[in-house]
Amino acid sequence: MDGLNKTKLTKALKDLNADIQKGEIERVGIIIDIDNDQESDRINFINECVQEAFTEAPLLVIVKEFVNLTVDDLNIQLACYFTNVNGQGELETLLKTIKNQDSVHADCLESWKDCLQSNGKKITVKEFNKFWVDMYIRFDTCSKNDKKQAERKCSMKGFEYVMNNKTTIWDFKHPALNDLKDFFQLFC
Repeated sequence: MDGLNKTKLTKALKDLNADIQKGEIERVGIIIDIDNDQESDRINFINECVQEAFTEAPLLVIVKEFVNLTVDDLNIQLACYFTNVNGQGELETLLKTIKNQDSVHADCLESWKDCLQSNGKKITVKEFNKFWVDMYIRFDTCSKNDKKQAERKCSMKGFEYVMNNKTTIWDFKHPALNDLKDFFQLFC
């Protein structure tokens, strides 16, 4: 959605309505970053959007658990999950945690961050993690051949390509992914 806000999530949910009415959707999963919020605050945020998109929708109470939602006499199930590592962060936090290759280039950013701080400049953890993942993909995992098309093959702009063609750069068996895998199992 290019950023999280109530208007965008509500619109995305309303846009599903036509597909739901055609009987094309049985289950809906909402995945957003936890960032620095509490799980209960994120659930409340999603509930506000769901209530606005689907009047009289039941409230979500916990993650990874469906609620039954009736839309024009059709029943669907809705559940949510929050991307995090140990209750904090976002997708980049998770990716940094599950990296599966040497990350010298990206790890050297710690010195850069220290330099910034010693010069009175700040970078948030969120900004730093985004930059770290970008550098990991670009400099630690990009082949010489792929560097010829770096924007498409070695950047977050080309994230779909990276995820489809460079699966070895991530440890998909990492325990940090267990909760997310459990969420996906709900849809099997």
